[in-house]
Amino acid sequence: MMLMTPLRKALVAIAVASATLLVGPRSAKAVVVERIVAVVGERPILLSELRHRARPRLTLIAIQALQQGMPQENLPTQLAAAEPKAMKDTLDEMIDERLMEQQADKAHLSVSVEEIDRGIHGKAQSLNVTEKELWSRAKTQGYTEQDYRDEVRRQLLEGKLLQLRLANRIHITETDARQTYDRVVKQLGDESPVDLQVIYLRIPQSAGGIAAREALAQEIVMRGRGGESWCELVRQFNEDTETQATCGSRGPQPVRNIIPAARKMLVGMKEGDISDPIRIGDQVVIAFKLTKRERIPKFEEVKEQMEDQATEEAILHQRALWIQELRRTVYLDIKL
Repeated sequence: MMLMTPLRKALVAIAVASATLLVGPRSAKAVVVERIVAVVGERPILLSELRHRARPRLTLIAIQALQQGMPQENLPTQLAAAEPKAMKDTLDEMIDERLMEQQADKAHLSVSVEEIDRGIHGKAQSLNVTEKELWSRAKTQGYTEQDYRDEVRRQLLEGKLLQLRLANRIHITETDARQTYDRVVKQLGDESPVDLQVIYLRIPQSAGGIAAREALAQEIVMRGRGGESWCELVRQFNEDTETQATCGSRGPQPVRNIIPAARKMLVGMKEGDISDPIRIGDQVVIAFKLTKRERIPKFEEVKEQMEDQATEEAILHQRALWIQELRRTVYLDIKL
């Protein structure tokens, strides 16, 4: 018997779920009914069109569920639960695309077959894959060849339209780039990994236990700052058996995963610095050495990237505002 791949399982589950949701409860006269789910200007969007366009989104949901260990027999139920949001999100995209296409028609903009071919070639290059590998990925995501070419055409057409309509609205200054940099640095502050070599000292439940452990932790810190090998101090004093063989390290961890007291201590510390002792309730006292922190480049080193990111964010913001304007000026009737 042929084994089913995750993609094949996902597509089968989507077919089952879609058929069930479209037909509804079984009856003697059950029929598949086509209907209009939205009207944009004078152009309708049909339910069949919407289901076809939502297929890649549902395929991704199914593949992710399989990768996370969901039994195949549970996929139809999972997809049935996910379908309403997937359909709504897809319909919103289709409405925006119809609005854009109407504006492109007015501006006499179009995309040629040659431009689509170049766009596909450019996508493969940007992902550092061959075009054959790109097509394989597209198929895995639930696209037919024509679906994917249509998707590339829509992206290219929107790019032309945004360039025509929004170019004069966007003016990125160095201040904008610096604000983007500051925001990215703040995000990296929570996400960037640090490697800590921690000494754990359990506090005995006895009179004077806390004071004695804090005094020992302070002594260890002073010895480490005085030049003694921190790994040797870990070997002598660390009471966490899981990290004895790794010099007190659990490997690089995002800053957001570090306990708040240690995270606060990390502010201003440089690689090689040793923290003050930190008491965690009445359970343990810890001290750590910051052995590795991901270096954040200076603004001057990434100025061009920050300008590009600020530009992209400004385009997305202006696009959202423009779409809102178009939705107010065009007849729109959503029936989903």
